[in-house]
Amino acid sequence: MLKRQILMVDGYNMIGAWPELVYLKNQDKLADARDALLFELSNYAKFKNIKVIVVFDAQLVPGIQQEYQEYNVTVVFTKTDETADTYIEREAAKLIDVKTLVTVATSDLAEQWLIFSRGALRKSAFELFRDVEESQREIKKEILATRYQQYSRNVPWSLAEIERLEALRDQLSE
Repeated sequence: MLKRQILMVDGYNMIGAWPELVYLKNQDKLADARDALLFELSNYAKFKNIKVIVVFDAQLVPGIQQEYQEYNVTVVFTKTDETADTYIEREAAKLIDVKTLVTVATSDLAEQWLIFSRGALRKSAFELFRDVEESQREIKKEILATRYQQYSRNVPWSLAEIERLEALRDQLSE
């Protein structure tokens, strides 16, 4: 029997590490960076068939303590004096059991060691960024393969040739 997988993400840690999110943050578009992170993680969660919980420190958005669903991702803003690390440590400990595998995404080394010692797996911001990018490539391949199957009767090109043509189109449109 497969274990249920939960990925807990320190949201602001990712925003401070992922290139496109850092760019948005540096332009004082923190809400846009949060939204972009949630969108990327929702695609990743759906593709990998995992539950994703993204935790943001309420210190940057005081008085907003709440939990809600956005893009099929659970979003948590902590209490005013609670860090994302504290929330993640407490909630991960509750979720870890024989049937549940919890992975925590943060680049905070102290947090990684603490989480690991409690039975969760850890993933750095860069590792999660790389995994999300890889899943995006796999999603594109699946879309292409499905499209190719639909057109294969009428199109003389192979899947590799179609991929090259699509890449060329993407380059020309940039």
